[in-house]
Amino acid sequence: MACILEVNGIAPKLGENCWLAPNATVVGDVNMGKNCTVWFNAVIRGDVNEIRIGDDTNIQDGAVIHCTYKQAGTYIGNQVSIAHNAIVHGCIIHDRVLVGMGAIVMDGAIIHSDAVIAAGAVVLAGTIVEAGSIYAGMPAKKVKEIGDNMREVILRTAKNYPMYATWFPKEV
Repeated sequence: MACILEVNGIAPKLGENCWLAPNATVVGDVNMGKNCTVWFNAVIRGDVNEIRIGDDTNIQDGAVIHCTYKQAGTYIGNQVSIAHNAIVHGCIIHDRVLVGMGAIVMDGAIIHSDAVIAAGAVVLAGTIVEAGSIYAGMPAKKVKEIGDNMREVILRTAKNYPMYATWFPKEV
């Protein structure tokens, strides 16, 4: 069963129809919308500030979601995919965003809707990612606008993860 822990009297709140892998960890001041999935070895740690996650969002295997004490909570919108081994820390991610495998999004960054953070990209603190764009590299820079195919990938990924969760026993 997933590790769901209260911290300083604040317990995570999970929306309806959320699925957590047996070794996922969700602690502290975390509010998660409906139809979210948290995959194997993912950690959502709201111990030092708040974490808010919208509907239909997936946190994939090995991803870490954290925040900064007394400075920056983490806010993730609807239909967001945080891919395998990504790190999302003290930032704002709007709706319909794909954060690629191994990417890092740092404190104070704002990722606007319909954007892609490429695999392995490092979005430095305070970076503003334009809506409808792809950012890649270290540090991440805009490389192009997303096209219709990439918009479909973002939506399909967000839609598929709740379906994948039905293949496993319900943990929560």
